[in-house]
Amino acid sequence: MEVFFLKLSIMLVPALMAITCHEVSHGFVADRLGDSTARRLGRLTLNPIKHMDIIGTLMVFIVGIGWAKPVPVNFNNLRNPKRDMIWVAAAGPVTNFSIAILSAMLMRLIISMTNGVANYPVEIFSRPVILMLAFSVYINLLLGIFNLIPVPPLDGGRVAVGLLPYRQAAAYSRIEPFGMIIIILLVFFTNIFDYVISPMLNFAVHLVAGSQSRVISEVTQLLLRL
Repeated sequence: MEVFFLKLSIMLVPALMAITCHEVSHGFVADRLGDSTARRLGRLTLNPIKHMDIIGTLMVFIVGIGWAKPVPVNFNNLRNPKRDMIWVAAAGPVTNFSIAILSAMLMRLIISMTNGVANYPVEIFSRPVILMLAFSVYINLLLGIFNLIPVPPLDGGRVAVGLLPYRQAAAYSRIEPFGMIIIILLVFFTNIFDYVISPMLNFAVHLVAGSQSRVISEVTQLLLRL
């Protein structure tokens, strides 16, 4: 039980923020481009309860990645459905990458300010914040990269449909009803994590965290092993 509460205290806020902001960004961009569905349903809010999927939230603690209830978007309401679909879909990963960069900057700033400071109260305050920011970098980069897999209904699949010519886009979009099955098969029955996602994630962590990337690796290995 003590281990569970340790994971909860470090992972919950960054995970909920990453998932919530990802979904809200879809609805916000859709609203700006002509579809008010999310706004009318009260989903343009940063209140995580409005977006929380219980299973998806629990999966963050079990495997390190989760999901929220998708924000509803009616692409037919967009002013230019095929083109605007790209911007709506891309908003999620772009938001996650932005949060990861901001979290990495704050983490590096706090580490540099407290490095060598032998002050117990400062350490008591700064250490949990550093751990949460480190996990925020990890979970946001992972969500952003994972959602770029070009299989609808993931964001990368929606972007691919928007970029393809009409005939090819129509044909490719037909796989969306089977998209989750394809994603499950890719994740659990192929080496996509080992050969594609993990290398991209490691590269992105080193890119945004620089010399402090080891902190993120240590934190995530510890949390996901507990």
